[in-house]
Amino acid sequence: MSHQTLSREELAQYVDHTLLKPESTDADVAALAEEASALGTYSICISPSKLPIALPAGSTVKIATVCGFPSGSHHAEVKAAEAAHAVLDGAHEVDMVINLGAVKSGDWAQVQADIEAVRAAAAHPTVLKVIIESAALTDDEIVKACEASEAAGADFVKTSTGFHPAGGASVHAVELMARTVGGRLGVKASGGVRTAADALAMIAAGATRLGLSGTAAVLDGLDDDGTGPAASATAGATGY
Repeated sequence: MSHQTLSREELAQYVDHTLLKPESTDADVAALAEEASALGTYSICISPSKLPIALPAGSTVKIATVCGFPSGSHHAEVKAAEAAHAVLDGAHEVDMVINLGAVKSGDWAQVQADIEAVRAAAAHPTVLKVIIESAALTDDEIVKACEASEAAGADFVKTSTGFHPAGGASVHAVELMARTVGGRLGVKASGGVRTAADALAMIAAGATRLGLSGTAAVLDGLDDDGTGPAASATAGATGY
């Protein structure tokens, strides 16, 4: 695993600063937006019912939300309606959960159609990320889920919701996802990325975006010289 050299500001621009706890209040979300703006993260990621949200004056932070979250077992039409509502409410990015039952059944036509429905409802320039719940999948399923996401017009594939008992992101899954999409799509690592070492390991593996809830602690973990700790080959392999 290669050693990454990133400044605090550069690492912050990888981050979707995330708050998806069901009990989160409007005040919690407002505080998240303030913190994201202060930290210089790329975006905030919040529940769709918390939209629309007013960002602090002068903030350049993007607004992301989730769709079909966290199970992915919703009807495609419901996911599409949720995504369309989110866009009207000001979301720049939508992170949808794949139909895991269809994945496990090997029904790749259904998997792709589900993503296509959301893509149609949240057209470009809205960024569509597909959460494949990689910890619950075999390597073959990870590859096929990424292929279905690309075929359906997604912009990113994303490892995890952070709510599945199988766990969150792993370096292995990120490497496999990045290899499969070959730079044509972004790769977001989320779930269990709690330290600077975790974050740098995911970026070294091919992640182009990170979903973090403890962003300040991760950024604070960078070395004073800005190079950060050496990336760990096992960072984020378990837990979320």
